[in-house]
Formats: sequence, structure tokens, C-alpha cells
Amino acid sequence: MKKRQIFAALAILIAAADACDKASQTPASSLTPPSWPLVTIDPYTSAWSPADRLYDAGVEHWTGMPFPFVGVLTVDGTEYRFLGKEKAEEYKAICHAGLDRHWDGFYTTKDPAKGWMNPEFSMDPSWIRSQGGYGPENRKPLTATWIDAEDIWARRDVDIETIPDEAEVFFQANCQNINEYYVNGIAVPVADGSHSREYIPLPAAARESLKSGRAVLAGHSHSFSDNRKVGNALVDMGLYVRNTYAQKYDMTAVQTSATVLPTRTIYGFDCGPVALELSFVAPLLLDDLDLTSRPVNYITYAVSAKDGQKHDVSIRIEAGAEWAQNYPMDEVAVSETFEKNGITYARTGNIDQTILSRSGDNVRIDWGYFYLAAESQGTAASALPAGDVAIERTLGKVKKGNGKIMIGYNDLYSIRYFGTDLRPWWNSDGTKTIEGEFEAACRDYKAIMKRSCGFDASMMAEAAAAGGQKYAELCALAYRQCIAAHKLVKSPSGELLLISKENNSNGSAGTVDVTYPSAPIFLKYNTELAKGLLNFIFDYSENHGWDKPFACHDIGRYPLCEGQYYGADMPVEECGNMLTLTAAVCHFSGDASYARKHWETLTKWTEYLSQFGLDPDNQLCTDDFAGHSAHNANLSIKAIMGIASYARMADMLGDAQTSDKYAAMARFMAQEWVKLADDGDHYRLNFDAPDTWSQKYNLVWDSLLGLNVFETDIMAKEIPYYIGIQRQYGLPLDNRSEYTKTDWILWTAAMCRTQEDFDALVDPVWRFYDESVDRVPMSDWTWTDKAEHRGFKARSVVGGFFMKMLFEK
Repeated sequence: MKKRQIFAALAILIAAADACDKASQTPASSLTPPSWPLVTIDPYTSAWSPADRLYDAGVEHWTGMPFPFVGVLTVDGTEYRFLGKEKAEEYKAICHAGLDRHWDGFYTTKDPAKGWMNPEFSMDPSWIRSQGGYGPENRKPLTATWIDAEDIWARRDVDIETIPDEAEVFFQANCQNINEYYVNGIAVPVADGSHSREYIPLPAAARESLKSGRAVLAGHSHSFSDNRKVGNALVDMGLYVRNTYAQKYDMTAVQTSATVLPTRTIYGFDCGPVALELSFVAPLLLDDLDLTSRPVNYITYAVSAKDGQKHDVSIRIEAGAEWAQNYPMDEVAVSETFEKNGITYARTGNIDQTILSRSGDNVRIDWGYFYLAAESQGTAASALPAGDVAIERTLGKVKKGNGKIMIGYNDLYSIRYFGTDLRPWWNSDGTKTIEGEFEAACRDYKAIMKRSCGFDASMMAEAAAAGGQKYAELCALAYRQCIAAHKLVKSPSGELLLISKENNSNGSAGTVDVTYPSAPIFLKYNTELAKGLLNFIFDYSENHGWDKPFACHDIGRYPLCEGQYYGADMPVEECGNMLTLTAAVCHFSGDASYARKHWETLTKWTEYLSQFGLDPDNQLCTDDFAGHSAHNANLSIKAIMGIASYARMADMLGDAQTSDKYAAMARFMAQEWVKLADDGDHYRLNFDAPDTWSQKYNLVWDSLLGLNVFETDIMAKEIPYYIGIQRQYGLPLDNRSEYTKTDWILWTAAMCRTQEDFDALVDPVWRFYDESVDRVPMSDWTWTDKAEHRGFKARSVVGGFFMKMLFEK
């Protein structure tokens, strides 16, 4: 089956020559992604299909929330759905849970009297009135009141308006650990463990009790006995009703092919007597900042009659207001249509436009406006109920036809940066309009498509030459995900800022140890963007109050960049990251003036590493999910690379005395490292832990930047050892668990001396993504013994897959 789809995809790629030169055609990918990238503009406007056939599932934001998106080709009056599924249901709040809106209630951390869950219960003074949900600070914005406790009991009293008898009522508990919940004293079956936005049908007795017009919701959370979870009690609760919708487009097209290239996802369909070729195009060409920043993607289409006859054809795209909402049940959108300068628009956005009002991880934008647009001739736009929008293009009676529909988002302001609200890069001075960007996207369409197709072809060829076809396919899938996890803005002083969102982790902005693994793609394609990953860290350290002797972890919680959000420092980790990446920028640009500009700060961080880097104490590193780790051998390598990088930059600046001093220090530390870490046929995870091992991915810079401070060939022992112990789906991160980080495997593989060894490490990673049962955007934290992800998705760190290509540069 897969072979037939590959051949069909090849046919479509060869046929799609009206916008791309035939010379730019690119072989189809054989990789079946866990989720297919469709629209990739920034962390908020990011849409994915979790189904191998585009019409088998609804389109989702990377967080998993529905982004209703439906495409229909009408042929001679028959409608064929080729994209997405129609909205079948949605939940509306009777009383919101804290994930949507904080609520008034009472809590206690002391064991209450019997009957505490009943409506008639009389609370004693130990019950504190406060806003919910209740739990630890690291669960905000769900938690309005931050409590670190082993047990939390909570109550909230709600007046209930009349609910239609036929309406089914659901309980939402956002919680973790051991849970018990009640409505009017009647137990609700919430299982132990973690729950988020799960809708649990109310038991009949609890549903009947709501007819009284009152609901007392009560919950208790008890932390697991595992020491790591004590103090993590969490209580949040709400009631919802479900609305269902009739389906209009039952008949589907027949998908014949699908493939992912760096800037395009391409599909083929049969729609009765007509074949449809469809591409989702995000022209993220990193040598063109204006184009990369332009918040417009394309859906291109080409139809051809299979029977040689003319057919009456039109194409329709519908999108839900959810594209401009954080959580639809709590927001009201309005849509409109208009025409300007030969382009017809359908636009939707919330009535309440509170700009930059929300931050966090599992959130979506709820300010600004989502657009569908197309040339006006043959186009009709619709403003649909509930703020939904549609664009329909009529091709007429044709044997062949093609065109495009544009998708875009105007976020008005993108980032709050130390008290200043910044517009997106494309409109940093406030003189441009979103309509102007659509007009440019329309006017330059053919040239942009030619460039995108040409880039796809050249990148795939270069990646295949560097690491083989499977490696190229991994890079193709990683390309848009990495770039769209950032926002490009200009600082008040005029510097380029490329700010990442730490997706599916904690939502931090500009996290240094997320920048570090993602940097290879930017170092390869545009060192100015690589500087943009570092500029705000230097600015925070030099101008906005970060005064510790080591580098910060982040600059806020996206999109609010007002100081470090993460509660723990990573001193050796972040100093090593910043020093090494600054040296890499200087190396690949051939200019050390960037280092000179920040020399005082770089010197301070180097002094910290010289004192604490060789044998780190009990510190966190980027693999913080594994916990603190003292005497970490790989973290020590990072410190050595940081000091060696400082020496290299001093040399580039003509300061031989400083360069010699720190190069000698790095070489001495490298010699000591070998003595401390040697464990026979490999090197240890921790210096004081024999019979342990870990990936030494930080060593990659020694050869990449030509630092050459390690005289011993570390990887000559490590690579064969890794190959001997890896699992079906990759090399574990270290001996402590079966999980891995796929970005680090690709860094480790880049140090292989032979293609055979490279393939041995990379092929299992390709196999994981091809066989993964979890239909989410690329995860970088995966299990190696089963095709499931451990956590994380849609993160920028997959830019690290380009490390092997960076070596070739």
C-alpha cells in the first residue's frame, strides 16, 4: 500500500509544474509522520492533521485542541470532502473549570469533618475563601491559588440556570494524583491519575440534583506517596453541557498519495471523475526575513479530468472561529467578509480583543484575526454562524484548472518585551497592513512557489548526500515545526529577536536550553537568525536586571517576556550553551564582532565555568525531566566546550594571551575529564558512578568548531558501545531509563565516522516516527522500546536534526 502511495505522490510531484520548475521537483518521502503539518506560521497559528488520510480526522492545533478546517471539492454537483471533518460537538460551560476561567470557592489542607462534600455541610474557619483551581504554582494558569500540599479539599457553590431536560451534563476535573469529586454530595467517577479537559458524564442522580437550581461541587486530591509528587495536590472542577451538530459533507474523496517536504505537504485525491492535487505551503525561507515573517500560508490546488471531459468544479474551504480563540466555550467570535484591491477576504476574531492578555503552555491566541483570502474573480466569501468563515472558488466547466487560497493571521502585537509591546517583524514599525501582506503574497505567488520548490529540492538532495534518504525525510518533517515554534520581532533598540515558545513543556519564552538544540538549522541557513536566538538573553543580562554570575534559563512565559519564569536555575548548562552558540555564530559568520559586543558578559560566564564546570555539583541540565544530577560527565563536557569556545572567540578577536590561557584550561579539563569518566569500553554518566553510561552529545562542538581540546578520541569508544546497547526505536538517553531525546541522538550520530554507523543510530529514529501510535507533531522525548512518545511535542528542538548538515557546511 505504501509503495503505491509513494508512486502516486511521485506522479503528482512531477505533474505539479505550473508553479514549480520541473528541475525543482523532489522525490516523495516514504515516511508516514505521526502528524502532518498543514499551516505553520508561529506557535499560535499552527495546524496539523493527526490522520494519514486528510479527511479521516479533524485538524488540530499542536496542543490537540480542534482547529475546524474543512475542504470540499464539488464536481458536477457532487461534494467530495478532502480536508478535515466537520465539527460534531462542542462543550459549553455551566460553570467554568479553572483552565478556562478562575472561580470562587473554599479550600482547606486540614482533614475536614465527615460530610464535607454535602451541600448542607457547615465549613469551619480552616476553610479559606479564594479563587480556584488550587494547587502548585507550576500548574498555573489552571491554579489561581498556589498551594504546595499533600492534600487539598475544595468546595464551590454554583447557582444553576435551567438546563433542558434532554441536555447531557459533563463534569470536568483537571487534576492529578488520587482524586475524589462530588456534585451535591453524589460521587463523580474521576479515576486516579492526571486529567486535563476530560468530560465525564454526570451520574443520573447527580444530573437529577441539578434541577434544584444549585450545585455544590467538591473535590479532594491526595498526592501519591512517591516523594517526587508529595505537595502536588491539585483540585479544579466545572460543569458543562454538550452541543452536537449535523454533518453536511458525508462523502469523501479518495486519497491517493501524501508526502511531506520542507516547505510543503502535498496530497493527491480522486474526486469522482476529477483528480485533485493539493499542497499546503509555508514559504519559510530563512534567507528572507520578510517572507519568513509574513503571516500567510497557501493552499494550492490543481484539478484534472480523468476521463478527458469537462466538469463543473468548485472548491470550498471552511474554518472555525477556534483559530482565533483560546477556548471557544468562553469566547464569542464575530466574522465578516470584504473585498479590497482585487482580493476577497473572510475574517474572524473575538469580540473581546484583549491583546497579550494570556500566557502559558496549553493556550492559544485569543486576540487578533484569522483570515481566508483569494483573488476576487470567481470567489465568494461567507461569514458563517458562531464566527466561522468560508471561501469558495468556482473554476467553471473545465478539464484542468488550478489556483490558490491564502490563510493568514494578524496578531496585531506579538510579544511583551520588558514593558514594551512588540509588533511582528513584518510590521515592526506599524506602517504595514495585513491586507498589504496578502496582496504581496498574491502578487509574488509564482516567484515564491518557485523558490519554495527549489529549496525543497536542494535541501532534500543536500540532506540525502549528508546522511541518506531517511535522514533527509526526518529533516523535512522537522523543518517547519522548528521554525514555526518561534516568533520573529524587533526589539525596542532595533535588534532582531527570534523568540521560541517552549511548546508542551512549560511555555517558557526564549529558553536557552531549547535554543541550544534547535540552533543548527539557523546556524546553517542564516546566522543573523542564530543571533536572534541569543540577543534577548544578552539584553536581559546587560540591561534588564539579570545579575547572577551565570546565564538565565529564559526571559518569561510566552508571549510575556518580562524576566525568567522557570523556577530553577541551570548555571553550568546555560553558560555552556550561550558561550558555545556565540562562538558558533562567530565561526559560521566568519566575524567575531558579535562576541566583542558582549565580551564582558561572556567573560563572566566563562569565569563561572572555570570555577564550577569540570565536576558540576548537584545541578539541573537541559535533560531536567531526569532530575538533578551531580558529577554529570556530559554536563562537564558542555562546560569544557564553553571555555574552549571563549578561547576561540578571543583568538578571532586577536587577543592571543586570553585565548592561550583559556585554551590551555580547556585542554587540561579535557584530560581530567577522561580520567574521571573512563569506564573501560565507554565513559560514565556520572564521574562517581561506575557501570553507567550516557550520550555525550555535547562533544559535537569539539570537532564542528575545530576546538580540538580532547586529545583522546572519546567517540571512537562511545559509538560502538551505543550501537551495541540501543533499542528498537533508538538509543536511550542514558542507563536510567528506556526513554531518549531524538535531537540528541541526531547530534550523537553526527559524530559517527562511517555512514554505516550513522545509519545504525538514525534509522531507529526514523522507524519511531514512521510507526508511532501517538498522532501528535514530532516529539523529541520518546520511548526506545515502544513506538510511543514519553512527552513533549511540536518543540523547536528538532532543528537539531540539522547538525549533520551543519557539519557539511
